[in-house]
Amino acid sequence: MYIHSTGNISPQHSLDSDAFFLNQITSSSNAFKAIEPNYDSFVDSKMIRRMSRIVKMGVAAALTCLRNAGIENSSAILTATAYGCLEDSSSFLRKMIEFEEKMLSPTAFIQSTHNTVGAQIALLLKCHQYNNTIVHRSFSFENALIETSLLLEEGVRPILVGAIDEITNDRHAILSRFGLYKPGWKNGQPVSGNIAGEGAAFFLMDKEPGYHPLALIRDLRILYKPENNEAVNTEMIDFLKSNQMSPKEIDLVLSSHTGNPQMDAPDEKLLQTVFPGKSFFPFKSLCGDFPTASGFALWLAVHLLKEQKPPSWMKGLILPLKHIIIHHRDGNTHHSFILISSC
Repeated sequence: MYIHSTGNISPQHSLDSDAFFLNQITSSSNAFKAIEPNYDSFVDSKMIRRMSRIVKMGVAAALTCLRNAGIENSSAILTATAYGCLEDSSSFLRKMIEFEEKMLSPTAFIQSTHNTVGAQIALLLKCHQYNNTIVHRSFSFENALIETSLLLEEGVRPILVGAIDEITNDRHAILSRFGLYKPGWKNGQPVSGNIAGEGAAFFLMDKEPGYHPLALIRDLRILYKPENNEAVNTEMIDFLKSNQMSPKEIDLVLSSHTGNPQMDAPDEKLLQTVFPGKSFFPFKSLCGDFPTASGFALWLAVHLLKEQKPPSWMKGLILPLKHIIIHHRDGNTHHSFILISSC
């Protein structure tokens, strides 16, 4: 699958690639919030007031992607999300409690469904074509890419596919009880754990290279509940072999390091065993940890391959870059490998 354009709203300056390559944004809190643009340049201000935050992010990222491609519409829209519109869900549940389940407005409930973002994009574009939302926890974006490849084989092209999730105070508080996220900072240093993140990344995909493709997705594989770390390493080697490649040919590994030593141990083992001496970068240090963070990782890989220059804050990157592999991991249950190459 060829990637022809992108649009990304994240905790970094990802809407402006020049600013992104010059400045790395870091978080001093336990949540990595997205840098949001002026939405008036994307949607009429009257409509913006009726949109929740995640819908605005998704719409802006999708419209940016289409604008960068120089087209007004796509033949299909695929949206991947694990949690959907959490802000509206929380609002609806709070109102149920506040009004004792009486005199409830249906608006918050209608806008809380997972497919709200994809539906809003279609309404704005007046796109009456195929539209689907994939909700499959940490494999949501990966399954959206698989469905994209199937649609392309059927002749549907081009396809707008995106990954989007948000962090809210309620979600952060609930998941923090399980020890997933950092409880905060102590003496100026982060307490061991993950930093929660969010973002909206969209891509325009096509089966044909066209005139100026940004990158090529060569293959994708998902692995659920491996028996042990060695099983992950073996699967990675087999994945490369199936693409007639060896670990030596990989120029950069984008890993899922989060800053949690216990959870990062499998990543360290994979790098030492399969990719010894290879350049790697923990992409979640830029976007935070969330189920569809692989969307941000794909955006990062695409722009590194396109620009062929190291960001001022990324050390040890060896050019030129031809092949990048993304290892997206959520806990020790969800693993995915995405192989991206320059065109």
